[in-house]
Amino acid sequence: MQVTFIGLGVMGYPMAGHLANAGHEVTVFNRTTSKAEHWLQAYSGKMAATPAIAARGAEVVFVCVGNDDDVLAVIDGDNGVLKGIAAGALLVDHTTASAILAQELHAKCKAQSVSFLDAPVSGGQAGAVNGQLTIMVGGDKSDFERAEPVMDCYAKASKYIGEAGSGQLTKMVNQICIAGIVQGLSEGLHFAKRANLDTAAVIDAISKGAAQSWQMENRWQTMVNNEFEFGFAVEWMRKDLKIALDEAGRNGASLELTQLVDNYYAEVQELGGNRWDTSSLIARLEKS
Repeated sequence: MQVTFIGLGVMGYPMAGHLANAGHEVTVFNRTTSKAEHWLQAYSGKMAATPAIAARGAEVVFVCVGNDDDVLAVIDGDNGVLKGIAAGALLVDHTTASAILAQELHAKCKAQSVSFLDAPVSGGQAGAVNGQLTIMVGGDKSDFERAEPVMDCYAKASKYIGEAGSGQLTKMVNQICIAGIVQGLSEGLHFAKRANLDTAAVIDAISKGAAQSWQMENRWQTMVNNEFEFGFAVEWMRKDLKIALDEAGRNGASLELTQLVDNYYAEVQELGGNRWDTSSLIARLEKS
């Protein structure tokens, strides 16, 4: 298919690469032109000067940028995707953004006879590089069925959730759960160290039972070694948690632990951990 990918960050760069490797005709756009030029050295495709130009002739346009403002700029700005995309095309936003924005864009796209899906991803940079992302999708089911075979290039699982905004709401649930799990793991490891236990032996024992988690399997060793220079950054996690907390303010959900963990991440940032991996929650416990 003729596809476009907008946003070549740590996630978008390999995702667009998987599309090219699968044989799709890929046009890319990135605000930092050098990143797009570098991508073209690694993959087959072409680059465009603006999102509008990149979207021309595309059957599917994918977007993966930073936040709501970035999404609005590349989709509905003066040179945004909606200025170039054709009627009947499909626009898929992989950015973690607000459900309100997803609903607004769904309506705006529909007015132009363009299909829109909010499709945030989980799995981090490693998942993007290895083509093992989980995608949670909101929008019209028929549009999901069109997009799924293309997204399979970089996904291990894609799940249709419901109407527009449902994908973003599900990503909020994902981040809420991760926040609590990482805090619990941080406290458990901190406790084990203070109790002078063999941490490796402890993890070997408890990871076979109900305490097991992806975070435990993949992050315990780096956490006890105070290694946080990889993975999903604290500043991005706080952006995601703010989206969830703001949504909770609208729907009345009680997110007491999420608010607490967000405050803890603020403490990690004060320690200089803005770009540390989210597992760095343990750093605030180990500082004394």
